[in-house]
Amino acid sequence: MDFNFLNEKGLKNKGRKKKENPKFSGSILGAVLIFMTITALYLMVSTAGKPVPEVSLSDLAKSVSAGDVKNIVIEGEKLTVTYKNDEVKISKKETESSLSQTLTNYGVKPEILAGTNIEVKDESGFWYWLANVLPFLLPIIFIVFFFWYLSRQVKGAGMQAFSFGQSKARITDPNDKNNKVTFKDVAGCKEAKEELKEIVDFLKNPKKFLDIGARIPKGVILTGAPGTGKTLLARAVAGEAGVPFFHLSGSEFVEMFVGVGASRVRDLFKMAKKSAPAIIFMDEIDAIGRTRGGGFGGGNDEREQTLNQILVEMDGFEPNEKVIVMAATNRPDVLDPALIRPGRFDRKVVLDLPDRVDREEILGIHAKMKPLAEDVNLKLIAERTPGFSGADLYSLMNEGAILAARENRKKVFQFDLIRAIEKVMLGPERKSHLLSKKEKEITAYHEAGHALVASVLPFADPVHKVSIIARGNAGGYTLKLPLEERRLQSRREFIDDIAMSLGGYVAEKMIFGDITTGPSSDLQVATNMARAMVTRWGMSEAIGPVTLGSDGGKILFGEIREEPYSEAVSAKIDAEISKIINDGLKSAEKVLAENRKALDAIAKKLIEVETLEQDEYDKIITANGIMPKKIEEEKKVV
Repeated sequence: MDFNFLNEKGLKNKGRKKKENPKFSGSILGAVLIFMTITALYLMVSTAGKPVPEVSLSDLAKSVSAGDVKNIVIEGEKLTVTYKNDEVKISKKETESSLSQTLTNYGVKPEILAGTNIEVKDESGFWYWLANVLPFLLPIIFIVFFFWYLSRQVKGAGMQAFSFGQSKARITDPNDKNNKVTFKDVAGCKEAKEELKEIVDFLKNPKKFLDIGARIPKGVILTGAPGTGKTLLARAVAGEAGVPFFHLSGSEFVEMFVGVGASRVRDLFKMAKKSAPAIIFMDEIDAIGRTRGGGFGGGNDEREQTLNQILVEMDGFEPNEKVIVMAATNRPDVLDPALIRPGRFDRKVVLDLPDRVDREEILGIHAKMKPLAEDVNLKLIAERTPGFSGADLYSLMNEGAILAARENRKKVFQFDLIRAIEKVMLGPERKSHLLSKKEKEITAYHEAGHALVASVLPFADPVHKVSIIARGNAGGYTLKLPLEERRLQSRREFIDDIAMSLGGYVAEKMIFGDITTGPSSDLQVATNMARAMVTRWGMSEAIGPVTLGSDGGKILFGEIREEPYSEAVSAKIDAEISKIINDGLKSAEKVLAENRKALDAIAKKLIEVETLEQDEYDKIITANGIMPKKIEEEKKVV
């Protein structure tokens, strides 16, 4: 089992993977099977029937003289002879003369020939010609059909080489009301929208800018954490301006053939110039816009050629072309300096994670199409979701609606959204994950240790919920949230957070005299936080206010690149990390030892009910002489 505690929000891994369909190989196999089947049927039809014996003209003349022939059918040069015993044979007559003249020449008397029935069939009918031509024409038709079928199937796979250089941009028409997005559909991002309103104004009325000598911005790059609404904001700019929106991802430029990416860039800009005024939006531009000169692929690297073509196209814009390039990335640090210089991407718009007010507005937008119950308080949901991005809030509202539909209710209630918060943070509840009586007790004391240390230490965030129900990869969790929004975190807050994360470890050791694998995630969180304090934030007195490498050795050209500091400094870093961890352990041990009764009370209640909400938890710690954080803050204000 694995225990986790939460500070602001949990981590999630998201990924998509497209399944490839081997259509090309299956089409070839199907074509071969069809061809073989048709060939076999043709051979069976062409060889069907019994073989008919042939007879020479001299033998035929003897048979006619003897009176053994009942009927002769003439079809051009072919003779079908039927004898009186119903035997059928075939023969051929001479081309230059008639049958009667031929038989007379062979000694058949005229009176005997006159007594023989002779029929002449017309050889110019449709079926006659079809029967003669079909044996030659049918194989040709089969071969033509076979190659046509193959070329039709291969067209989607290998025959598209001639169209590889064309742009694959998806175009959103300004008159398409179903896909139109405006600034009203984007909540929060106030500063970003103000920056982009000028872009909209230019696209609508470029003359007032050009008359005063203002240079038209060629590019706008949107940066921010994943899910903050970069793509949505770019679509809103196009919707507000009422111009065509060319949208594609950076990975769609590069294919297996050299020069395809550059060709697609040329084609994309050509299309945009024809549709001007227009917006080109490149999502995930870091896929092709990374810093050049890394040594990978040499001078003919396809990605570098694509980037070079983008630089040329953007630098070649004229002021009156009215085409603006927008790009989005969550890795602006890896972009090539030539790409983000003024004159190409003139503006850099940063999208931060939404604050409480913005989160409430975003929740309101996502709640428009959902029937909410009277008890729903979006302000409270916004307060309980610090650190959530716009995409996380969309997922939260969607999960709340799914939970309500699963229970056959027509409206979404407040407790649906509360449960959805934890589902988005950690994953679904694992109620089937049954614990033994001993494991349940260990889990209860573990989570009680986290919660109690957070409630006692002055700079730790207050506890909102404690649960021993498994959720996602966590065997139990303690949810703590700050009283107010904050962008900065102090050293004392980090120290108390580390002590809080070690509270479960200390509680297990204190109560049971042993430790389990449960605190593994807690130890990892505490260690990473202590390392960041020492190497990134200058919060160590021994190391001082310096920033040191914190990601470990990195592999470059197959070799491990060492950190830019000596072994002596590395030993100091390790010593400082150990000191911070040990101080946190001592702090947690002191809190739990002094409040043993409260620890037992919280753990026993968790064993009984499995989940404690904030009000019930506050009652327990208040009964044991610990004042909840919220009440302390209210007293300070008074």
